[in-house]
Amino acid sequence: MDNWTTILATLGLMPRTLDSQITLEKTPSYFVTREAPRRISSMSHETKLIVVVRNPVTRAISDYTQTLSKKPDIPTFEELAFKNKSLGLVDSSWNAIRIGMYILHLENWLQYFRLSQMHFVSGERLITDPAGEMGRVQDFLGLKRIITDKHFYFNRTKGFPCLKKPESSSQPRCLGKSKGRTHVQIEEEVIEQLQEFYRPFNIKFYETVGQDFKWD
Repeated sequence: MDNWTTILATLGLMPRTLDSQITLEKTPSYFVTREAPRRISSMSHETKLIVVVRNPVTRAISDYTQTLSKKPDIPTFEELAFKNKSLGLVDSSWNAIRIGMYILHLENWLQYFRLSQMHFVSGERLITDPAGEMGRVQDFLGLKRIITDKHFYFNRTKGFPCLKKPESSSQPRCLGKSKGRTHVQIEEEVIEQLQEFYRPFNIKFYETVGQDFKWD
């Protein structure tokens, strides 16, 4: 399938959109897929991009926890995360580790899109201040701030905010069963080694996007 055939097939999956409307499409793997920015740019140079990022150490542990729930016989987190744990040599080829090296993925996207076309959402603040983060998203998209504090309540069982419609009696919408599970317990030494590994990548990412996510 050539590039234009792929683009037309993708457009065919999108709903018809009026000039006054915005069409959104969500796929978590886009940001870390090398071919994605070129393909999306070929479809539309003016696309706006929203990326949710979180502490890469926490993200890696969460990734492993989810995989472990499906494949209980996989090696331990430490075995997968390190080439040599005693020397602190992290295995950056492991996908759970590499995804959190955000600056490497961002540099690929910046070959095709301006930084002003991108908005980075803090995964941590999305939990502690969902209305604030959604307010910034609406500003980025040029929308009136319709979604506010009254649209959220905190679900203590899941540990995440849920979305509700104040004018409706329908059930609130919460994240699925795969979200909010208790993470695998990891030794503090391992966490510190990973924090040290990610620090230079984080700093360069902060400097590039002009935002300190305070992961260090």
